Amino acid sequence: MERRLKDYAVLTLKGMAMGAADVVPGVSGGTIAFIAGIYDELIDSIKSIDMYALKQLFSGKITAFWKSINGNFLVALLLGIGISVFSLAKLITYLLVTEPVLVWSFFFGLVLASTWFVSKDIKEWGWKTIVGFLAGAVIAFYITVATPANTPDSWWFIFLCGAIAICAMILPGISGSFILVLLGKYFFIMEAVKTLDLFVIGVFAAGAVMGITTFSRVLSFALKNFRNITMSVLAGFMLGSLNKVWPWKVVESMTRNGVTYQTEHNVAPNELQAEACVLMLIGFFLVYALEKISVRKA
Repeated sequence: MERRLKDYAVLTLKGMAMGAADVVPGVSGGTIAFIAGIYDELIDSIKSIDMYALKQLFSGKITAFWKSINGNFLVALLLGIGISVFSLAKLITYLLVTEPVLVWSFFFGLVLASTWFVSKDIKEWGWKTIVGFLAGAVIAFYITVATPANTPDSWWFIFLCGAIAICAMILPGISGSFILVLLGKYFFIMEAVKTLDLFVIGVFAAGAVMGITTFSRVLSFALKNFRNITMSVLAGFMLGSLNKVWPWKVVESMTRNGVTYQTEHNVAPNELQAEACVLMLIGFFLVYALEKISVRKA
């Protein structure tokens, strides 16, 4: 696909949106990639980093290697993700503390609209797609209510966390950050990023590279050969994740094995109902507008 400099600037902005979503426990960067219309290209580009591509690289065929992995696309996207993780993420996490109802309302509208538009991509509904949709919804819902674990800080576990979290980050509806919360390593990794702990960041990144290059092949195969069922599962993931992004919550503390955790419980709307509804609609129609633009370009 031929792109101009303006197109790569837009890709970087999409990457920034993905990065901002990925640091929020409850919103998936994969959902943003779906909204932005780059999901299939993202999975295919990651999958293309294989032994053949690496052989081109190590034999000095740099141009062929770069073209085979869709390098310009990946760099533009990774640049945006990196910018968000190290800058914009701080603003979003600040807003989650100061204005949680309004922030979650916007994300709720985004995810709700994404569920609808992803389900529209399913060409034929049958018992297999219905089962897939329900299974995805149940799995995602269970993940959102699971209790965080107390886990070790060893390098091998950080590597494993990177491999698992990155897989969740590219799955629409399942938040990689929330998976880190469940694994008991969200604040550990965020602190490493803030303090530039290069060892922890490096081990986590190595696990992420292994996880994403392996899982992308599975996901790409499923999308190409079982697209309807795969899309129904992904739509179910999004629906089930709505439990996590419900704006009105009560936070409680619980202690297990001597470790205190913050747990959340959804409640009925009790504040900022009008503002929340407006932001939900903005999120919903933002996805609607992006979907219409992507259809027009196609």
